[in-house]
Amino acid sequence: MVSTGSQDNASTGAAATQAWQATVMTLFPEMFPGSLGQSLAGKALEDGVWKIDTVDIREFADDKHQSVDDTPFGGGAGMVMRADVIDAALKSVSEEGANNTGRPIIYLTPRGKPLAQSRVKELAAMAGVILLCGRYEGVDDRVIEAWDMEEISLGDFVLSGGEPAALTLIDACVRLLPGVMGSECSPEEESFEGGLLEYPHYTRPRIWGDQEVPEVLLSGHHKNVRAWRQAEAEKITAERRPDLWQKYNAKDTVSSSKH
Repeated sequence: MVSTGSQDNASTGAAATQAWQATVMTLFPEMFPGSLGQSLAGKALEDGVWKIDTVDIREFADDKHQSVDDTPFGGGAGMVMRADVIDAALKSVSEEGANNTGRPIIYLTPRGKPLAQSRVKELAAMAGVILLCGRYEGVDDRVIEAWDMEEISLGDFVLSGGEPAALTLIDACVRLLPGVMGSECSPEEESFEGGLLEYPHYTRPRIWGDQEVPEVLLSGHHKNVRAWRQAEAEKITAERRPDLWQKYNAKDTVSSSKH
């Protein structure tokens, strides 16, 4: 197991909140922390706000070739990652053959439930996550069931492996940890907060080419600015994400009926 984090912070922070912990089970541990070592996430990693360690699944293969996959029963293309190898790797993280870490085990797969901001907020509030990155045609289903894994997808597309998805999920969680983002209120105005996509943003110069910043944003009238942003968020959501717009309207209807 390879761990990345601030050792100095760990020794001085006995009274502080325990760092959020991400454990990534992968065939390519060198892909981590990757982009997570940069910018806000990288600084938070350096400061000990969160930690990441990797488990090289191949180290738990019991043959001389370190085989982690085999042909699928029933035939078909590709290879399937073996249940016994993944099980051994998981046991190195969770003692006694059970997940007693207080962290959910998540298998990143296209067949999983789409990741939503509401789930990201829940994961960020936990002790951390254990992420299984699949390769080839996927993972033997028996080990998924045995460890009661949560299956999560980033969307209706297929990646060559779960590592990019793991980086994305961790980034989404880390930015919500206390002290990581500059403004405490900024997450509350982002896309998906309140059920809507985010409103448009503008900065200097006031005039760029033949395009000007909307006049209402220059008015200094905060109530009008809030109303404009709300209207724009509703417009963008209705145009681009009719599924979210439908849920937003349904929520408003339910809320109104209670009053």
